[in-house]
Amino acid sequence: MKTEKIIIAYSTIIRKEISRFTRIWVQTLLPPAISMTLYFIIFGNLIGSRIGKMDGLNYMEFIAPGIVMMAIINNSYANVVSSFFGAKLQGHIEEMLVAPVPNFIILAGYVTGGMARGLLVGLVVTLVALFFTDLHVHNYFMVFAVVLATSILFSLGGMINAIFAKKFDDISIVPTFVLTPLIYLGGVFYSIDMLPSFWQTVSKLNPILYMVNAFRYSILGVSDINILFAFFIILIFIIVLFCYSLYLLNRGTGIKT
Repeated sequence: MKTEKIIIAYSTIIRKEISRFTRIWVQTLLPPAISMTLYFIIFGNLIGSRIGKMDGLNYMEFIAPGIVMMAIINNSYANVVSSFFGAKLQGHIEEMLVAPVPNFIILAGYVTGGMARGLLVGLVVTLVALFFTDLHVHNYFMVFAVVLATSILFSLGGMINAIFAKKFDDISIVPTFVLTPLIYLGGVFYSIDMLPSFWQTVSKLNPILYMVNAFRYSILGVSDINILFAFFIILIFIIVLFCYSLYLLNRGTGIKT
């Protein structure tokens, strides 16, 4: 397939994905802004005033990067899992698979769409955060790298969930029983230095801990873990999930009967 046709196919998928979630912005962009505002009010203002400092920072300032990262994770994942499963359910994906479009372009298109929604929601939540606290960026390059890598990773996770899903209930099981607990136990609202040594070790098995701390370091300059190791973990997960997603698409898992 010629490069020009590949670019057209890729850009078409992206336009479709962005158009899909912006058209229903009341369902995709507004709810995260409202939910995260409540987090800032409840955890930051009401509870945070009693907690005091954490890692030498005001509690509101400490949790802000984690809340932004939580929004990026949830929305990158949700966009791909709902969109790809919808395409499977309505038979659109079969048309795409029989077209002369490489599977890696299909995968890249959906992942880019998930990234677009995740990053846009992350920007909205960041603007909300500025109403509650001042955020002075410690390293702009790291901010860009962390949010980009995290949105890619969870877009790929959403793709895998959508490939295996057979009914609508299947696309809510992972976010409810896996993703949400990992996020809340990933150091969004606390420093793992507060935990006993055993639970610190257990927490380090949670991949979201590395993303939250890498982003917190890029904003505030503080982290519970080694930043280079955090980037290494994120990169490994991206490579593994990308290869696995492409393998599933090539096999036609969950699509071909």
